[in-house]
Amino acid sequence: MSIAKETGELLSKLGVSGSALSGGDLVVRSPVTGEEIARVGQVSGADVGKAIDAAHAAFLKWRLVPAPRRGELVRLLGEELRAHKEELGRLVSIEVGKIPSEGLGEVQEMIDICDFAVGLSRQLYGLTIATERSGHRMMETWHPLGVVGVISAFNFPVAVWSWNAALALVCGDSVVWKPSEKTPLTALACEAIFARAVKRFGDDAPEGLLKVLIGGADAGEALVDHAKVPLVSATGSTRMGRAVGPRLAGRFARAILELGGNNAGIVCPSADLDMALRAIAFGAMGTAGQRCTTLRRLFVHESVYDQIVPRLKKAYESVSVGNPLEGKALVGPLIDKSAFDNMQKALEAAKAAGGSVTGGARVETDHAGAYYVRPAIVEMPSQTGPVLEETFAPILYVMKYADFDDALAQHNAVGAGLSSSIFTRDLQEAERFLSAEGSDCGIANVNIGTSGAEIGGAFGGEKETGGGRESGSDAWKAYMRRATNTINYSKALPLAQGVSFDID
Repeated sequence: MSIAKETGELLSKLGVSGSALSGGDLVVRSPVTGEEIARVGQVSGADVGKAIDAAHAAFLKWRLVPAPRRGELVRLLGEELRAHKEELGRLVSIEVGKIPSEGLGEVQEMIDICDFAVGLSRQLYGLTIATERSGHRMMETWHPLGVVGVISAFNFPVAVWSWNAALALVCGDSVVWKPSEKTPLTALACEAIFARAVKRFGDDAPEGLLKVLIGGADAGEALVDHAKVPLVSATGSTRMGRAVGPRLAGRFARAILELGGNNAGIVCPSADLDMALRAIAFGAMGTAGQRCTTLRRLFVHESVYDQIVPRLKKAYESVSVGNPLEGKALVGPLIDKSAFDNMQKALEAAKAAGGSVTGGARVETDHAGAYYVRPAIVEMPSQTGPVLEETFAPILYVMKYADFDDALAQHNAVGAGLSSSIFTRDLQEAERFLSAEGSDCGIANVNIGTSGAEIGGAFGGEKETGGGRESGSDAWKAYMRRATNTINYSKALPLAQGVSFDID
């Protein structure tokens, strides 16, 4: 069966009409083979405004639905995702090029955040606050915020939407989603799955609760600039974040920015090298280096450098690269030619800066339009040149260190850093890495790699922007507004000392 035909059948099972897959001006290609699998229509500027207006009207009704009842809709969404996990996971693999276990794993993240949000719908707690006035009570109350805009990237085409949408829905918000132009089909599938949940939920769910905008940067800009969108959660490059952040700030809107991750790890003298080797290889090569949590920089103590780096090279040379839909390949394709070109430019720059490159060449297949590469290890004399920039491809820069303080300083000496890790059995090193003087990233791990974040923790906190958090912990507060309430239950209104007036 051709990949285009399989895509059509999957989308039909998921509830997407075949008419939505042809005749449009946006060509969708699978990175697995490079072939065209659909042509979908794109929204106009006027369409964006109408979608936001509809979502705002839905919010005005949805905010009045009790939070536990709102949680019921998210519970049903989780059930629908469970029922269609195989089809949606397969579609993720086709549209992004992930190996099957990663495609299914992404859908599992969606299910997990639904479970989390259902419980959260009964835990939107406010504080009771001690007041200095007698006969008074003071408390905080959390209220729904409004329309939540979600802009997602290609590398996690469905999970990122669910992290935001599940929380937004239980918090009483509506959602307008602008997915990546590279992954519109998975977004249409999620829209159809959500519609199934709404149908089961009943009339308490107003029309317009979720709107999907298929389009380019202009659609994203219209979403960011709209006055009826008080919060935009955007995932992507730091370049994108620098464009989105000021526009939101200009109208005093909120931003959750989960941006680039030039993530690093430190291998200390006491590290369990077998454990470190597995975590490093998985973190650096998984999803062909196209995760926001991909390990990209590695600082190895000089005493263990010659014990671990040759073994890493061997793993890189032996890892299977190929079609993720067939066989047992562990590394699938890059998303497109642009990603491949950027990888080659970075490797050339690394060589020019004195780096020694192992791997990185294109792996030839029967599909001229698909870009498979062998992951690259680059041994660098120092952290310079391309090491300071994130390249969204499987490149791991490796550097020696002698002093822990210096390694920590080098670890933190880049602008973009989302996740981090240290491999050590030294308690002092581990605790320093987690302390205020340690890793400055939103995620800091000990004896585990940089990838594999769980929904229970608030995800994000990209250090260059301080850009907010999504998913677990108390991230829900970003999707609501706080009110402080004071209630006077005394018989009089206290006045300032010496102040009085006649009210008769």
